[in-house]
Amino acid sequence: MKRREAREKAIQTLFQLDNTELSVDEAITYITEEPANPFYDMLVRGTVVNKEAIDSALTEKLENWSLDRLPKIERTVLRLAVYELLYNEEVPHRVILNEAIELCKTFGDEKSGRFVNGVLSKFAQK
Repeated sequence: MKRREAREKAIQTLFQLDNTELSVDEAITYITEEPANPFYDMLVRGTVVNKEAIDSALTEKLENWSLDRLPKIERTVLRLAVYELLYNEEVPHRVILNEAIELCKTFGDEKSGRFVNGVLSKFAQK
């Protein structure tokens, strides 16, 4: 599984986990029947484990929005991207931003890509 595919599956898994009672293992099994890819597994589990810190960091960067008001796909993409920005030093920030925009194009629309880019660019400015 390539990293782009791992990110897409991670978005699907995290989207499913948002506001459900599924365990991480149940959600992973539902999305991918094959043995979990280490990168995919790291993205999902890392985002879930660090969700509170990620949400706190996101809340600081959102202007005129609360995390709860965000559409679910944008919130999910932002959480995954912020996880990578804060906890995965092996991937350049520019790549993470580009991947997040592409995920928005795949699962959302052009407007969601611009919104996510605007929020994430505030993290890259640090």
